[in-house]
Amino acid sequence: MAKKNSIKENLPKATLNKENLQKGLRLFDYIHDKKLEFITGMSLLLISSGIGLVFPMISGSLFGFFGQSKPDASELLQGLYRTGFVLLIILLAQGIISFGRVYFFSRVTEHLLSEIRKKVFSTLLRKKMEYYLATTSQELNARLSADITLVGETFTIHMAEFIRQIIVGLGGLILIFIYTPAQMALWFLVIIPPIIIISLVFGRKIRKRSRELQDKISDLNTYSGELLSGISFVKMFVTEFSESERYANMANEVQKAGISFGIFRGSFFAFIITCVFGTIFFVLFLMVKMKIQGQMEAEQFGRFLMLSLFVAGSLGGLPEQLASIQRALGAADRLFQYIDEPEEKNSGKFSIDGISENIVFDHVDFYYPARPDVKVLDRVCLEIEKGKITALVGPSGSGKSTVVSLLLRFFEPSAGTIKYGSTTIQDIDLYSWRKNIGVVPQENFLFSGTIRQNITYGCTGANEEDIWLACRKAYADEFIRKFPDGLETKVGERGIQLSGGQRQRIAIARAILKNPDFLILDEATSNLDSESEHYIKLALQELMKNRTTLIIAHRLSTIRNADKIILLNKGKVVQQGSHAQLMADENGMYFHFVSLQEQKQTGAYNL
Repeated sequence: MAKKNSIKENLPKATLNKENLQKGLRLFDYIHDKKLEFITGMSLLLISSGIGLVFPMISGSLFGFFGQSKPDASELLQGLYRTGFVLLIILLAQGIISFGRVYFFSRVTEHLLSEIRKKVFSTLLRKKMEYYLATTSQELNARLSADITLVGETFTIHMAEFIRQIIVGLGGLILIFIYTPAQMALWFLVIIPPIIIISLVFGRKIRKRSRELQDKISDLNTYSGELLSGISFVKMFVTEFSESERYANMANEVQKAGISFGIFRGSFFAFIITCVFGTIFFVLFLMVKMKIQGQMEAEQFGRFLMLSLFVAGSLGGLPEQLASIQRALGAADRLFQYIDEPEEKNSGKFSIDGISENIVFDHVDFYYPARPDVKVLDRVCLEIEKGKITALVGPSGSGKSTVVSLLLRFFEPSAGTIKYGSTTIQDIDLYSWRKNIGVVPQENFLFSGTIRQNITYGCTGANEEDIWLACRKAYADEFIRKFPDGLETKVGERGIQLSGGQRQRIAIARAILKNPDFLILDEATSNLDSESEHYIKLALQELMKNRTTLIIAHRLSTIRNADKIILLNKGKVVQQGSHAQLMADENGMYFHFVSLQEQKQTGAYNL
């Protein structure tokens, strides 16, 4: 079940080892001509980090003005103004340099992300079909979006902050040992690191409990949403009481998780109040004591105070930046997995311009990669004759759709060959092969653009006359002209704003405009009202003229006039011939199927 909350925190982290770092460095291959800008941004980052060490040193020196007394206060004021002016210049320089660093990193990052997006998307479109059988499009899109966003944020923000905090943290520690009494520096090392470590442990526990709580709340909300959207089924099956009890149990789990989260959060607050503020008081107490005893100058006091604040802040933020970088390395690894996944194999030696030969399945076996133990096609031998109408029939699961997938070369046969004339179809250029095939599927897919965009899909150069001719031949022009926007009418997601018959006729117009030599119809008249079915049958008759056609049929009444009918059952060809030839065999499966369907249509068939 998808979790919408804490997406980034839930993404897996990559271990910081040589192999993962090398994978992360592949990102720099996509910087291309932005290398100079990256170097500029990195240089500005180093300068900014260095200034980040100068600021606490100079600002800490302001404490040196305490306790000083001179007959003429103007001299002290002049020194104070000079120091203040220097600090102002440092702050202005820091702001300008920081802006420049972010600007250059943003330019580099957006260029890098754009290149990765284009590379990943272009390679995803060329993946093998088995890749999409193992991954849902929603999951792939969500992961892709999250991974690219995370890489972008890390490249722009977290990597720079990680470098800056290391420089400020380690540099600050060195300056503390140089410019403050050794006793104070040692106390800092003894007290601060353990507090930071304990805070990190607490923070990790709290985040874990928070994720658990949010996951349980998400499960509860998803469960209640599903029930309310399917309330009619709940009432039909009289499950109100059992569902209420299940919801109550889940709500109790949310309550327990909330209490656990509250305990950890309360403990953390208690630790912060007691230890952190206690530490601040203890350090201040020691510094005042050393000042009174003459072991620390006021200027040393100020520098230590400012440096310790900068160091504590930098070291405390390092783990979070490191975790972000680890998540980004994991995201980069997944992005490169998308890119490196094998693409469709195109072993074609020559191209074709039209279908001018018969297509023959020669003892073809097939297993889907995800189900290697299930034989879908078993030594299938069949021939699709040029210019003829061939129908493929059989019960569900007999292998009809698999034959289509093999013809479209979504997969390759596990054994046997598919021949085009005297050559195997694998020897033909993949894209030239598919360009000669038109498909009108049972479940038509329309993009969310306009009618024009859907009809001209794959034929974007078509002129207005050809488009309207295709619409007329598909009996779609009449209803399209009734729309106020005509061809520019938005069809909605998956064509939801059109009826089933309208969607099917637009799909037929698309196939007519493509003008393929080989046409595949996958029960294109199913699930339609009588009027829509009538127009679509007329459109299909127009579409099938002078073309090699393969019809996948579930209703046998639609293929009576086919030149050849091939009956599949359990992945095997059990009968083939014309309708009259097959009906002459009263003991055959085809005769049995036709009889059953006729009985259903007349109402004589008892379920």
